[in-house]
Amino acid sequence: MSTETASGLSDHTRGVAVTTVACLAGIAAAFVSAAVFGLSTETAASTEPLLVLAAFLFVEYPLLKLIGVDVGEFGIKDNLYVGFMTFTLWFISYGVLLSTTLAGSV
Repeated sequence: MSTETASGLSDHTRGVAVTTVACLAGIAAAFVSAAVFGLSTETAASTEPLLVLAAFLFVEYPLLKLIGVDVGEFGIKDNLYVGFMTFTLWFISYGVLLSTTLAGSV
């Protein structure tokens, strides 16, 4: 018994699409942060890579619209979920990239 949203996607498909885009955007943001700002000890203490994360957060919503998710239906809970998932995956991925690079230079 799946219900359809206004965009024509089932609730399950909508949830999978939003989660996938948020997670992949977080991982991509980590790699772009590493490419743009590097993986030095100074970068590890800097907040500049968060700018890349913010850019990816803004790019996600048009991408979700392109996929067919009606982001106009998003409430505060949905927006917080997208932001949290993107940040979490960015934080973990960028942390792994920093730790493997910095551990090899010690």
